[in-house]
Amino acid sequence: MELWWNSLDLYLKIMWGIAIPFSLFFIIQMIMTFLGMGDHGEISGDADVDTDTQMPFQFFTLRNLVNFFLGFSWAGISLNNAIQNRAWLTLLCVFFGLLLVAIVMALLYALSKTAQSGNIDINNAVGRPATVYYTIPAAGKGSGKVQMSIQQAIREYDAVTESDEQIRTGSMVRIKSVIDAHTLLVEKG
Repeated sequence: MELWWNSLDLYLKIMWGIAIPFSLFFIIQMIMTFLGMGDHGEISGDADVDTDTQMPFQFFTLRNLVNFFLGFSWAGISLNNAIQNRAWLTLLCVFFGLLLVAIVMALLYALSKTAQSGNIDINNAVGRPATVYYTIPAAGKGSGKVQMSIQQAIREYDAVTESDEQIRTGSMVRIKSVIDAHTLLVEKG
């Protein structure tokens, strides 16, 4: 090992000196991310950004720093024999580092678009059909329950009706409006 290290010129020693620790840090970072213990690479700022108005990722993050130096150092090591001019090689290494950062940011951005919040917006229930689970008393004199499919999930909500007759269990109803987060106004139909 010492013989190999001593045979390297200063440029390759610097590249290996960058590649080894950043590669180890990258491996640890990936393991922590897969185990759900990572902080998603953010040094500062809030990662919970409204994706409709802003980019959810910042450029200056720990993850991007690691990715830059991975691309930079491994490009330098790989292309050392092919490019003799150290200035051009270093410029090319910077390009590969930035390219790797851009690729990872694009992949993470694409993955963030596929995530679902898991929150049900009860307002999406209006106009949708439901099945009465517990009989709904007439004229708003109490509440029953309805079961419906909303946002690819089956949910159960309290339900009232303005109708002069009760709506029995098993009847089909249509959601007329949302009274509150747990109660729907329904009509037979």
